[in-house]
Amino acid sequence: MNIQRITLETTSDAVPAAEAFYRDALGLAEQVTVRATSAPSTGFRGFAPSLIFVQPGDVDEAVARAVAAGAEILKPVVKSLWGYGGSFRAPDGTAWQIASANKTATAPATGEVERLVLLLGVDSVKAGKRFYQEQGLTVAKSFPSYVEFDSGAVTLALYKRASLAKQVGIDPSGSGSHRLAVVADRTFTDPDGYAWMTAESTVSAA
Repeated sequence: MNIQRITLETTSDAVPAAEAFYRDALGLAEQVTVRATSAPSTGFRGFAPSLIFVQPGDVDEAVARAVAAGAEILKPVVKSLWGYGGSFRAPDGTAWQIASANKTATAPATGEVERLVLLLGVDSVKAGKRFYQEQGLTVAKSFPSYVEFDSGAVTLALYKRASLAKQVGIDPSGSGSHRLAVVADRTFTDPDGYAWMTAESTVSAA
């Protein structure tokens, strides 16, 4: 089972601006689509896509484009033990992490995206790992607090919900819809309420 893309949900009047943001500011027109929903959602939605670049200069440029297009910085970009990165809230309300594994530039910025990771905040990483293995996904990395799968165009990863909220710099409380649909080759809802749908099923939302 492979993830083809992710579909983010927002109010109908905000769809055009959200589509423009992901297309023009982040260059993710193929990996991220947007659809309208009327489902209520407050606070942290439980997930955070993570955009990984090859060079730290690409991180700086992408953050600058995002802010110019209306994003709000949650954590400023800084060097850390694991690389170089920060986080922001997109105009549609989705919290994003953006990073490079390189702390210092090894080449000029090119805009090259290494990968897009979908971080799902879950109640139990162990239970989530077992569930997704049962769906046919192969584990690529596994730690007590973090699991990553081989899942195609978008890498799926599981993290404790509170830890993920802390990592991106927001309050972990929230309720209502996740406002997310994971587009793959089958339809189901996981134990934490994340909806997986086929491409044909994502045309509209309730």
